[in-house]
Amino acid sequence: MTATSAYEARLRDLLERVARGDVEAAAATKELRDLPFSDLGFAKVDHHRELRQGHCEIVYAEGKLATEVGAIVSRLLIGNDGPILVTRASTDHVEAVREAATAHGAQIVERPRARCVAIERNVPPRRGRVLVVTAGTSDLPVAEEAELTASLLGAGVEIVADVGVAGLHRLDAARDGLAAADAVVVVAGMEGALASVVGGVASCPVIACPTSVGYGASFGGLAALLSMLSSCAPGVACVNVDDGVGAGYIASMIARAAANGART
Repeated sequence: MTATSAYEARLRDLLERVARGDVEAAAATKELRDLPFSDLGFAKVDHHRELRQGHCEIVYAEGKLATEVGAIVSRLLIGNDGPILVTRASTDHVEAVREAATAHGAQIVERPRARCVAIERNVPPRRGRVLVVTAGTSDLPVAEEAELTASLLGAGVEIVADVGVAGLHRLDAARDGLAAADAVVVVAGMEGALASVVGGVASCPVIACPTSVGYGASFGGLAALLSMLSSCAPGVACVNVDDGVGAGYIASMIARAAANGART
C-alpha cells in the first residue's frame, strides 16, 4: 500500500525499522511522543492531521501574535513533512513565518493581496484541474487564497479574473477552461449572480464563494451569500463569505478524486 503523504511514509519507515530490530522500542516511543499533537500552551498543534487527511493544519493567523504563529509553524516544520499554509497573515506574521522557514532551510511562497504565506514542500503531484473565476478584479484576494490552497493540496489551478455578469460576454474567455475543469470555484461579491450563470453551463461541480465586495446593501457579502445559496442552477454548492480556503480545499478534493477515477 502506497503512503498518502511524506509524513505517513516516514511513520511507516520507523515502524518497519522497529519490526526489523534496527530501532529500539524506547527510541521509537520517544520519536512518536508528539505524533498526535504538540501542546504549546497557547495552541495544540495537530500533527496527526497529515496522517488522517494527508495534509498539514492550515494556520489562521488573525488574532494570533506573530510569535505564536512562528512557534506553530516551527512545530509543523519539525513534526510534519507536507506544505504549510498560513492565512489572514499580517506583515509581522509573514516575517515570523519567513524566520521559521529560514531556520529550517525551507522556502516560502507569498500571496500579499490574499494575506497568505505558505511553505511549499512535498506538494503532492498535480492531479485534476480547478478553475477559479472571479466576477471582478476586487474579488482577486479571495480567489488567490483559493488558488494557493488548492495548489498546495496538489490540484492544478488556473485563475480567470473579471468575467462577471456586468459584461457576461467576457465569460467566453473561460469557455475552454470550464469544459476541461473537474471543479470550478466562482468568487463573486455584489449580488453574486455569476455562480448561477457558471452553474448553468459547467458540467462539473461549482463551488460558489461569496465575497464582501460591494456597496452598503450588499451587507458585507450577505447579499451574495443568500443569492448563491438560493441558486436555481443544479450542482452549485456554497461556502462562507470570503472563504477562499474552504472553496479551494473542496475544489482540490473534487478535482483530485475525479483525476484518480479517470485513471482507474
